[in-house]
Amino acid sequence: MTSVRTAELDALLTLVRAQRPRARAVVVGHGRDGARLAEAFADAWDGTVLAVVAWPETAASWLRQARRFTAGEPDAWVVAGAPAGWAGMSERLRRSTDWDPRRTYGSAATARAVAMAAPGTLEGMRGADADGTTWRIGRNLIFREPS
Repeated sequence: MTSVRTAELDALLTLVRAQRPRARAVVVGHGRDGARLAEAFADAWDGTVLAVVAWPETAASWLRQARRFTAGEPDAWVVAGAPAGWAGMSERLRRSTDWDPRRTYGSAATARAVAMAAPGTLEGMRGADADGTTWRIGRNLIFREPS
């Protein structure tokens, strides 16, 4: 169990709790850089965590991780990690699974994957910056949301 409590974590929890219909079951995913935040989210989540899935920053396909990430029909996905790893993973999710970026919430670093992923891959994803500011991804753009 971790004791990390940050503005970013609090904002992520608030975003996922506000999802409509209400998210009860989540899958948490992370690259190496996001492991601590992912663990903190899983510890703090007041619903069911179906799985915590780690992925490498580079991979031949990410297919095994993508299948684990989408198994169990979660209400939402929460992701943390470096932009390059998330860009690769999200492209595999988009091509090979029923993953929905509109039900996906990310850490500050994951937003920067929009510049690396194929156009539209992350459209609809939301998340939080380190200071707790929230954002959403449009068609290859990041929109900061007023607090």
